[in-house]
Amino acid sequence: MVKPYVSEEVLLDPEMRSSEVLDFERRLLSKVVGQDRAVRRIVNMYQIYLAGMAMPGRPVANLLFLGPTGSGKTRVVEASAEILFGSPRAFIKIDCAEFQHSHEIAKLIGSPPGYLGHRETPPLLTQEAVDQYQTERVKMSFILFDEIEKANDALWQLLLGILDKATLTLGDNRKVDLSRCVIFMTSNLGATEMAEMLQGGIGFTSGVKQDDMALADLDRKLYHTALEVAKRKFSPEFMNRLDKVVVFRTLTPTHLRQVLDIELNEVQNRIMSSQTDKQFIFRCTLEAKEFLLKEGTDLKYGARHLKRAIERHLVYPLSNLIATGQIGLGDVIKIDLSAEDEKLLFSKERVISGFSPTDSPTIVDFPNRRISRAGARIPGVEGEIANCERGNSM
Repeated sequence: MVKPYVSEEVLLDPEMRSSEVLDFERRLLSKVVGQDRAVRRIVNMYQIYLAGMAMPGRPVANLLFLGPTGSGKTRVVEASAEILFGSPRAFIKIDCAEFQHSHEIAKLIGSPPGYLGHRETPPLLTQEAVDQYQTERVKMSFILFDEIEKANDALWQLLLGILDKATLTLGDNRKVDLSRCVIFMTSNLGATEMAEMLQGGIGFTSGVKQDDMALADLDRKLYHTALEVAKRKFSPEFMNRLDKVVVFRTLTPTHLRQVLDIELNEVQNRIMSSQTDKQFIFRCTLEAKEFLLKEGTDLKYGARHLKRAIERHLVYPLSNLIATGQIGLGDVIKIDLSAEDEKLLFSKERVISGFSPTDSPTIVDFPNRRISRAGARIPGVEGEIANCERGNSM
């Protein structure tokens, strides 16, 4: 008598992510503020790539990022490249403002044989250029078409073949395989309409905190508004080749506080990797951070305005202190706010014995302490306060 075969079902979890993808997501969230939707899309794309389930004969993903200026569209690509390839510049960036005329497409694919300068001007999108940032671990490339709405129609027509077939034919008939590429496109389309909807809509303009349902409803309206503007600009053939359209939200003051910490750490990393042999550590008080936020907050311009404020009020004075020999190797610089004239005050706290430029300090807040006037010696603190004048407005 043959016994019947009984199978045992095991419930699977399709939402589970691998440890490598979880680590990528964690690191990406630490570098990108306020754009969780975009992070999710890139993380999902990476998991599909690692599983080998990307659609054959097409790019790994075709993503269009819409949103206002300074919301982090390019930053997401830079942060992803830094994590996967080791450098925030490890991708091909094509500024579409340089392709407003049809003949400028030759800069991408090269001129046909017989044209003047055919051999002297190699195309930007060769196979070698596309593959140059791939690593042994990640055989994938990023291509960013920045501000795609500024390009001539000829570039959009060229993109149709890239987005659909992942191939590109150069001027000399060489083929470029783009099947291991992620195609990013950014655009400010819909930013004006979104700004009008946001007036009094999400709390940071009206001061009213809305519930989750109201925010979710506003989020859907913003998405559909931006999508409709994109559909009016681009052809149906173009929109139909996109895997996902991601709408970036305007950064709120809460988001800008997080961006400030990230940017201050970037400045510290810049100091530690400089070639001047004057690596030092700086620390900002809460008052100094509030000053930078006040000077750098303009919701119309997002994080870029904050970056300019940091350069103007922090980086330029620090550069002057380094150039004049007031800061040396191993110094710890405290940055506080002068209550009298609304300027940042720079003081040397102490010198670290055995300091090494390879140290990786963390920027922390100092406890509140009274500071004497500029030029006076502070009890218990080495050095004098360096009172740097505010730089010219940019």
